[in-house]
Amino acid sequence: MTPELSGRVAVVTGAGSGLGAAMCRQFAEAGMAVAALDIDEATARATAAAIRSDLGVPTMSARIDAGDHDSIVKAAAEVEGGLGGCDVLAANVGVQQFGAIDRLTDDDWTWIVNVNVLGTVRTVASFLPMIRRRTGWRRIVLTASSGALVPTVRLGAYQTTKFAIVGYGETLRQELAPEGIGVTIVFPAGMATRHLETSALARPADKGAWVLMPDDIEVMMSSQKMTVAQVVSPEEAVRNLLAALADDQPYLITHGDFRADYERRAAAIEAAFDRMERS
Repeated sequence: MTPELSGRVAVVTGAGSGLGAAMCRQFAEAGMAVAALDIDEATARATAAAIRSDLGVPTMSARIDAGDHDSIVKAAAEVEGGLGGCDVLAANVGVQQFGAIDRLTDDDWTWIVNVNVLGTVRTVASFLPMIRRRTGWRRIVLTASSGALVPTVRLGAYQTTKFAIVGYGETLRQELAPEGIGVTIVFPAGMATRHLETSALARPADKGAWVLMPDDIEVMMSSQKMTVAQVVSPEEAVRNLLAALADDQPYLITHGDFRADYERRAAAIEAAFDRMERS
């Protein structure tokens, strides 16, 4: 059962559209006040306004650039001033960069690692003091990817950052458990969102143009045996989010048909243990 959340505060980054906007609505439907943060301040404002109009909960919005430490610190201060604190932080950070590994440039890597990995770390670091000042039920949500469970081609840079989020999140969960702060890692698969568009818009000019080759998506989907039917709405993807947080589950797999591929990968790792133990 979901704990009583009315009056508590949820902070969501990447809230201007897609998964982040759907998370905002889930929290608001549970009675939480919501801070919608995004690098595109206009879309964050629209998310907050729609939720306030539809559900009547307190909301606010602010601009946040996960690639800029000062921007995150500023957004945290705005949230504390506007809503008084934070009980749930959804560090929903993620820009996308397609491309075969031998095509990825140093600028591709430094941009995506800075935003996806360091942006997540900075976001948690900036909001954790607020979370610690609250009492009772408190949670941190980190967005990884199904690609961190079943890697595929043309997503090498993105998946590398999401593997890093898993390692960071599992360690964070262990370290915060004595304080009663739960950490849940979310593994979304294909969704109908503006992710590619927003990634292209978020790339700094000094990192060069955001490039998507004509066959990148087709090759990626083919290697994963993914069909259009497996691509769901963000609202469908977050349908179990509150239940996972209520139960303090370490992982939430949102959707997708890749369990058999994951089990083959896990079996290969188990086999490596067997070989080691026999040697």
